[in-house]
Amino acid sequence: MIDMEAIVETENTLREYFVLSRGQWDADKSPQEIQQAIDEFYAWRDRLAEQGRMKSGQRLAREAKRVSRSGVMDGPYSEAKEVIGGYWFFMAASLQEAAELAAQNPCLRCGLSYEVRPVEPARASAFDVTNETPEGWGGRGKVAWL
Repeated sequence: MIDMEAIVETENTLREYFVLSRGQWDADKSPQEIQQAIDEFYAWRDRLAEQGRMKSGQRLAREAKRVSRSGVMDGPYSEAKEVIGGYWFFMAASLQEAAELAAQNPCLRCGLSYEVRPVEPARASAFDVTNETPEGWGGRGKVAWL
C-alpha cells in the first residue's frame, strides 16, 4: 500500500533542479559502447521518474535560431565543448543531492557532462540580483538603484 502522507511530505521538501546535458560523445568510444550507455541512461531515468526524483525532458534537435533585439539569426554558434544536447529536471533536497544524482548518469563515461541548477520559484524582478543582473549593479539582495 502506498503511504500518501510520506509522498506528500517528501514532495514538500524537494526542490526542482534543471539539468542541462552538454558535450559530445568521446571519439574513441564505439557505437556499441555509446548505445550501452544510452540504454542504461533510459533505465536509470525511468527508475528515477518512478521514484518521483526526475521529470523527463527531451533531447534537443541540432537546428536552432537565436532571437535577440538585433533580430533572428541561424544558430546555435558554440564551440563543440559547449554543445547542448538535452535537458530534464531532478527533484532533490539540495543542489548537492541533485549533483549526486547527475553523477550517476551512465553517459558520463562516454564524454557528456551535466550542468545542474536550482529552478528559481520566484517571479523575475528588475530589483533583485539574478543571473541577468549586470556586474556592478548591486551586491547581494536588492539592487541599489542610484
